[in-house]
Amino acid sequence: MRRSLALAVIAGLGSVLLGSSLAMADSSTTSTSSTTTLPTTTTTAPKVPVAPLTGLPDPKRSTRNRSALTIKIDNTPQAMPHYGVQDADVVYEEIVEGGITRLAAIFNSHVPNVVGPVRSVRRTDREIVFPIGGIFAFSGGAEYALKSIATAPVKLYDQANAGRTMFRDPHRPPPHNLFANAELLMAKDGKPRPPPPLFSYLPAGKRPHGPKASSFVVNFENGFAATYHWDTRTRSWDRSLFGEPDVSANGVRISPKNVIVLTVNYVGGAGVIDSYAQLVGRGPVEVFSGGVVQHGTWSRSDLYHRAIYKNLAGTVINLNPGQTWVELLATGEGVSITS
Repeated sequence: MRRSLALAVIAGLGSVLLGSSLAMADSSTTSTSSTTTLPTTTTTAPKVPVAPLTGLPDPKRSTRNRSALTIKIDNTPQAMPHYGVQDADVVYEEIVEGGITRLAAIFNSHVPNVVGPVRSVRRTDREIVFPIGGIFAFSGGAEYALKSIATAPVKLYDQANAGRTMFRDPHRPPPHNLFANAELLMAKDGKPRPPPPLFSYLPAGKRPHGPKASSFVVNFENGFAATYHWDTRTRSWDRSLFGEPDVSANGVRISPKNVIVLTVNYVGGAGVIDSYAQLVGRGPVEVFSGGVVQHGTWSRSDLYHRAIYKNLAGTVINLNPGQTWVELLATGEGVSITS
């Protein structure tokens, strides 16, 4: 750098001397000189936009003008295989009456034309959708659940007002045969567009750190325990349910990039009618991402804000971009981890 600076100084002095010589050689003529400065151009690589609910690149900006679309989905053996779950950005698994589980699948990046089977709303759903708003689609529900979801900042569509956005499959027995068209539902114009992020993500090329986990079991009771195995090829978590691989009706293995297991209090008791997962407050969390597990705490200040996940050192846990499942496990059920 010093050599370059010296050369620049010498070149400058040379220019001055040359100019003086020319002026002296033509002392009888008055000359006017002008200097043209060329503009300096700095090229910055354009920043590729990302989908708010996955952290994946969205070069076509397809998510910019879409809201969050949450669809309630049946999760019993009679509902298998699911349609559309593999295309969700985020999936919450919650406990409902009788100790069975239901799914709340959130779409933004992709809008498949068949999703379901669609089932009824529960009080926990208000806690889930409050930070993201948008559209909430369901089959119906008990009065207490309907009153609860009506207080959330979402547009509501059920089989009574959904029109052609929902339809019955005559080849499946009711009530496991109601399906939704996410593409048509998204056109219902929910707000805000796009939804705010629910998670924070690792920069490109970075990986999470923590103890290795080859598999783990989310110990929902009454036969609804979900098992995840780390797939080194796809770098995602292969999900199994009811002792079998969880494969969509389209033949796609359900295999999210991240699984977040929250231990939460179910107000009124897990599996009891009218109970709900208390998602404001704090509690233990296990975050499975990149083949490792990070233990820590979740905290959420109020309904309007997302939950924040921190490791035991108090640092925010960043996820790998991609689909995320959030398991709302009741206090006392626990997670079994195999390293």
